[in-house]
Amino acid sequence: MIAAQMPDTSAPKTVDAARGRWTRERALTLHDAPFNDLLFEAHTVHRQNADPNRVQLSRLLSIKTGGCPEDCGYCSQSAHHDTGLKATRLMEVERVIAAAVEAKKAGATRYCMGAAWRSPKARDMDAIVDMVAGVKALGMETCMTLGMLDGEQALRLKKAGLDYYNHNIDTSEQYYSEIITTHTFADRLNTLAHVREAGLKVCCGGIVGMGEAAADRVDMLVTLANLPEPPESVPINMLIPIDGTPLAGAKSIDGLEFVRIIALARIMMPKSCVRLSAGRSAMTEELQALCFFAGANSIFVGDTLLTADNPSESEDLALFRRLGIEAMQPNGA
Repeated sequence: MIAAQMPDTSAPKTVDAARGRWTRERALTLHDAPFNDLLFEAHTVHRQNADPNRVQLSRLLSIKTGGCPEDCGYCSQSAHHDTGLKATRLMEVERVIAAAVEAKKAGATRYCMGAAWRSPKARDMDAIVDMVAGVKALGMETCMTLGMLDGEQALRLKKAGLDYYNHNIDTSEQYYSEIITTHTFADRLNTLAHVREAGLKVCCGGIVGMGEAAADRVDMLVTLANLPEPPESVPINMLIPIDGTPLAGAKSIDGLEFVRIIALARIMMPKSCVRLSAGRSAMTEELQALCFFAGANSIFVGDTLLTADNPSESEDLALFRRLGIEAMQPNGA
């Protein structure tokens, strides 16, 4: 860490040494530091833990779209919102594997599969397990997001070869009920506990730009960093306002404020993969470049993310060439 080289040497220690936990006060101090100082520390931490010119390419596939009984205010797939999206059945295993093969050919090393469920039903688990095993057999990292899991479901996914389970906490505990009412913040943490107990890696982050205060974004990261083990993967999403959802008219987050959250996530969780996720279609190339400098080292490729727009692969490759960034290989190189 290089915090001692920053101008504010009188600031409290980054981590409470007695507990090994992040304090809200120090996280807020870092967040509010002069922008250049924050980026300097974040980039130094990034270089100490990863190659700053390698970015992992992931592909996300919606294996079951729409009709979700949850009321997440940002989501086009909620049955509570009139977004014009039609609910679909769970995709056939063969189609999922075929799509994964194409993703691998295009350079993706991680394949993420998402279903719009509150939680998976017993009748769907056999197909889910076959999807995981089929993608794993291709030599790709596997990730799934299926809603809430119990311990038995998590263990079954682990045995099938699942590497990561994604279950975002979305925002701070204090702001959570402003966004979601059909389940609680504690429900999210319970699923994360089941995932850890099963030996799976955790993919967990949140969404910014939902009307929350800056302190809520910081609190979200403090919660993640203070889990018994920080998530190995931390997706940071910029809200994509969807017509028909309660957040359709949400005010966009300032780009530099977004970079601050990327930088803070990198400092607080130095060994995690910080994922520049939804919202890139609304970002300039310069903003994305700042995010990579601040510590983001993973993106989703493909024209869509579940139901939202995403930059084209040709746009991403052109940006990578301009920045001298290369795609991370399957072994992390």
